[in-house]
Amino acid sequence: MKIVRHTDTNFAARLSEATAPSSLFDPVIEQRTRAILDAVQARGDEALLAFTEKFDGARLTASQLAVTQAELMAASLKADESLRAAVAEAEKNIGAFARKSLLRRWQMKNSHGAVVGEKFDPLQRVGVYIPGGQAPLVSTALMTAALAKAAGCPEIVACTPCGKDGSLNPALLFATRAAGATEIYRVGGAQAIAAMAYGTNTIHRVQKIFGPGNAYVSTAKRLLFGRVTIDLLAGPSELLVIADDTANPKFAAADLLAQAEHGSGHERVWLVTTSAKVLKAVKGEIEKQLPKLARREFIKRVLDANTWLIQVATLADAVALANRLAPEHCEVMTRNPRQVSEGILTAGAIFLGPWSPTVLGDYVAGPSHTLPTGGAGASFAGLTVDQFQRRTSLVEYDRAALKKALPAVEKFAALEGLDAHGKSAEIRK
Repeated sequence: MKIVRHTDTNFAARLSEATAPSSLFDPVIEQRTRAILDAVQARGDEALLAFTEKFDGARLTASQLAVTQAELMAASLKADESLRAAVAEAEKNIGAFARKSLLRRWQMKNSHGAVVGEKFDPLQRVGVYIPGGQAPLVSTALMTAALAKAAGCPEIVACTPCGKDGSLNPALLFATRAAGATEIYRVGGAQAIAAMAYGTNTIHRVQKIFGPGNAYVSTAKRLLFGRVTIDLLAGPSELLVIADDTANPKFAAADLLAQAEHGSGHERVWLVTTSAKVLKAVKGEIEKQLPKLARREFIKRVLDANTWLIQVATLADAVALANRLAPEHCEVMTRNPRQVSEGILTAGAIFLGPWSPTVLGDYVAGPSHTLPTGGAGASFAGLTVDQFQRRTSLVEYDRAALKKALPAVEKFAALEGLDAHGKSAEIRK
């Protein structure tokens, strides 16, 4: 852990180090990712199979990439009542939040008396990425595919990495199917993003790709933007906790450890506090709680490389630092947390007060846990159901409305030297 205090003589320089670019813009990762994308574009399924063997240790044939109905049925039979209840509870909240957020058709009359408006249609074929590897993220299936289902997308393609024997976690399969996926493929990493973007003989290309992933997945999405639409840059997890002297150090430490445990080593966590006492206590709690955690070796890598405990002079300084970092998750453990949160303008999601740990957003609260990372929150919002909808504007004039619009149309056409534009309206008068 790195400790920085506003009284340090090199405070500004240390803050610059704490806010350095994330793995999302690592040039080595970008170079490796480009090579994977180029191989999939050139060789399709052959490249997918080679990368699956190289990175996941599984030797498959093209016919084994797709999950079969028999596998889905077997996963369903293995799902016990507690799993079914957890999935149902999460999907209920996610679906309700999504349906509330759907964009709906509207229309109005403009100054000419013409009818103008918008309609919103579901994207017809979307791809969702579900991280696997060290920790199969069952919840991500719900936080992505369930939104596509709520939007009415008819084709929902899910990709997730497999184990060395080619198997997929049964709970992950159960949740992915329950969330609405219509196709599931055992392909992970940047190669899965490439397959959904370019298309192969087995995996047909999609209109838009959704979902979080490791540094390679996020870099692949960034590099493929334009070839395919993407949702946002959701990479290795991040958490910033803003705390004053009222914060519970046990809670803050537990939340920082939770977001550090994903396992890639690129996760980033920050405590920003006005209290020297709280900073010291949180450090002590991290050291106390860590040995009891199953994934402590993964967490320790993040604690050593990307964990910052920062003392600032005022809460306003804490809010300014949060806006500079644009963290994926931001917890506000202060007096009047709602008031403090009003100044936070770049976080992916904000969690208010001591009883709102980030894990609730990860699993069951309702909003999707697919959120921008690596500073992308400065311009990207988190995943919402309307991102699965396609907007189309509608324009309907009658003869009288056209007549009212004609003088302005003719003037613009003359100014721009586009006489055919003007004539296409004039010929109708």
